[in-house]
Amino acid sequence: MNEQRVNQAVEAICNTGCNSVNAVIHTLESGHSVKGIEDFSQTETMILINELRSIMAVYECRKG
Repeated sequence: MNEQRVNQAVEAICNTGCNSVNAVIHTLESGHSVKGIEDFSQTETMILINELRSIMAVYECRKG
């Protein structure tokens, strides 16, 4: 597992905006690939999804 690679992906995805982040989460949860992380291991993908969910949870709390 390459933590730096996962962190870079999180940063890049988050820079695309909330709607895109939510779309990436949905796509990955559906078992589909996302451009730029096609070669991630299953573990890296799960960590990425969890990181993105955590980040988006903060934004959802701010909206509420």
